[in-house]
Order: sequence, then C-alpha cells, then structure tokens
Amino acid sequence: MGAVISCIESVFGAIGGCIMAVLNAIGSIIMAIINGIVAVCAGIINCITCGKCGSGRRKHTSAV
Repeated sequence: MGAVISCIESVFGAIGGCIMAVLNAIGSIIMAIINGIVAVCAGIINCITCGKCGSGRRKHTSAV
C-alpha cells in the first residue's frame, strides 16, 4: 500500500514540475518581449534626443 501512495506522490510531483517549467518558460518569453520593446524605445529616444541616428554622441575634441 505504501508503494502505491509513493508512486502517486511521484506522479503528482512530476506533473507539478512540468507545470512549473511551462510557467517559467512563459515568463521568460514575456520578459524577452518586454526587453525587446524597451530596447527599441530606448533607441528611438536616443535618436530623437541627440539629433542623429547611429553614432551620434561622438565628440571630436582637440588637445591643446
């Protein structure tokens, strides 16, 4: 009888682990999407604020 209960407990543990893995994957995908949106917005803001796209923040200084 104890072996049956142990087997059932391990099945429920495996199902719980699988559900947690799926939720973790969904969370990672959502985080990747949000990070991509933030990076695009940061690039747009950087382009707007410096007035140039690409390498706009280079300053050429001469040593005196």
